Amino acid sequence: MSPLIDRKSGKRAVPIETVDAGSMAAAEARLDTAQRKWLQSTGFRPKPGALAVLPGSVPGEIALVLVGVDRHNPMAALGGLPFRLPEGIYELSSDGGVFTEREHIELAILGWALGAYRFDRYRSYERKAAQLVVTPAAIRALQPLIDATAEVRDMVNTPTEDMGPEQLSQAIHEHAKAHKATVQEWVGDDLIKHNFPTIHAVGRASHRAPRLIELTWGKASSPKLVIVGKGVCFDTGGLDIKPADGMRWMKKDMGGAAHAIALAGLVMKAKLPVRLTLLVPAVENAIAGNAMRPGEVIRTRAGHTVEVDNTDAEGRLVLCDALAYAVEQSPDLIVDFATLTGAARVALGPELPALFTNRDPLADHVISSAERVHDPLWRLPLWRPYRRMLESYVADFANAGPSRHAGAITAALYLERFVPDSQNWMHLDTYAWNDGDRPAHPRGGEAQGLRAFFRFLSERYS
Repeated sequence: MSPLIDRKSGKRAVPIETVDAGSMAAAEARLDTAQRKWLQSTGFRPKPGALAVLPGSVPGEIALVLVGVDRHNPMAALGGLPFRLPEGIYELSSDGGVFTEREHIELAILGWALGAYRFDRYRSYERKAAQLVVTPAAIRALQPLIDATAEVRDMVNTPTEDMGPEQLSQAIHEHAKAHKATVQEWVGDDLIKHNFPTIHAVGRASHRAPRLIELTWGKASSPKLVIVGKGVCFDTGGLDIKPADGMRWMKKDMGGAAHAIALAGLVMKAKLPVRLTLLVPAVENAIAGNAMRPGEVIRTRAGHTVEVDNTDAEGRLVLCDALAYAVEQSPDLIVDFATLTGAARVALGPELPALFTNRDPLADHVISSAERVHDPLWRLPLWRPYRRMLESYVADFANAGPSRHAGAITAALYLERFVPDSQNWMHLDTYAWNDGDRPAHPRGGEAQGLRAFFRFLSERYS
């Protein structure tokens, strides 16, 4: 059941009015005497998240809902209501309200829809989300973003048994079928034959063969855009095995791939004038007799030799061959998404993905886009003196080093070694997860930076 209903449905809807300290007096003035007394008796104050359900003249009828909001955070305004309000149909009141700009109203509606999400593949819920009546134009504008966010959440929430390399491939094939794109794959030992050695090295110990999946779409004459996503479907850490608490949620280590797939879907659905390539190296970092060992040296697709300092720094290994292949296509832009480092979470917390890029104008543009759509990003520097932390005495460089300092930066610097200075490149180190429930952001898998990058790409290639 969709959380948004077309206004043309004609069904009665309970009005919701957003209020804050500055608008509360005007909202109270529109209430009748009984409603004002009811409001006073409940002790309602217009703080963000506060809720008042006002009765109507008919017994059992809801006349109006007041919800306290932060006018600077429209996404959260209605994001907690779909399961707090009684089941039924609601609409934003035409009598006032904190949000008056169309863009802010659409963000509030989007927050409602994202707050109505539940992952129900393995369990059922008796309680259904309340529905919001909106205009057909709002549905047309927001539904692709709602669907793409749900796709990321569903993929990240799905356990590895049902979301392995094959299932990532299947998701890409479904997009290809929907948008008349083409798909090519290199699976198992074909990765060695076609010079993708690091992808093979990370995934070879699993009973599920590693693969690189490539989707191509759009006119050959259009600007080339390559989107890359880290598809580590489960990460044991390899022989440098993770402790139990570090391994518990590693089903989400394909979150970068989920973002890349969903973003590619948005690009194709919007018919952006680009020649799109989607690259997803899909592996399971498992443990077996043929597992990659610490101290091994791998000659990568780009020709660099890399010493494996730590088998748990595997994401950058699968990405480096994909990035090298992307560079060979001489694109206008390469964007990669990865749940790459815990260090990014230590630096910025779970809600702020870390952005790295070799172009200041690109950073300025995507961060501006992120602010407008309330999908935050934060730029960290490619501080090249830290390359010394990845030095190796037997290879060109290592995939990790002994220092725990600046882990997100050193991981990005590793990836940058595979991107020439002349190539436009952006890297997002994302958590792809909510540790708990917040308005519009339920616990579990999350799309972080997806809407920001789609807005950025839409403007760059409009």
